[in-house]
Amino acid sequence: MNPSVLLDLLLQANQLKRVPRTGWLMRGLVDTESVSDHTFGVAFIALVLAEMAEAPVDVAKLLTVALIHDLAESILGDVPSPALSYFPPGAKETAEAEVLDEMVDGLPRLAHWRGWWREFAHGSSVESRLVRDADRLDMLIQAYVYEQTTGNRWLEEFWAGAPDIAFESEAARTVFDALFEARERSRRRA
Repeated sequence: MNPSVLLDLLLQANQLKRVPRTGWLMRGLVDTESVSDHTFGVAFIALVLAEMAEAPVDVAKLLTVALIHDLAESILGDVPSPALSYFPPGAKETAEAEVLDEMVDGLPRLAHWRGWWREFAHGSSVESRLVRDADRLDMLIQAYVYEQTTGNRWLEEFWAGAPDIAFESEAARTVFDALFEARERSRRRA
């Protein structure tokens, strides 16, 4: 394996520590999480969900998918949801796939990451579906934490329609229901 190719990948991935989650900034939060912070949250939640999963889970694959699901944002940045409505359908996925392909090019043993990332994009494996659930849960947990710690109430849009989210695992639905109830209790006290 070419060490400079590996180093390039590691340096590029390190950029995620400095890429803010743009959606939080747009809602008036100042000291927001980075994409790297979010990636840790997704990986940890996915690991917990895997422990509760009904079907067998390849934990190495699950954690790999969780760790690479936003890797392309080290180059593309974090495009907030409102902006995506102005992109042609599939444009974000196409751009992210191209970036990921370039990032892992030259790393033959890591080429399977491409396929696993595509599984995540399409939700076509049990591991990718758990990571997709973890991705949604991490965003909602972070919204809850920001509401609790900053008092920012401009985050209501993150909760609009949240009870109707189609989580793919019963474990994710259970965690979400507990989170939603905790938020409702907190709002009643305020």
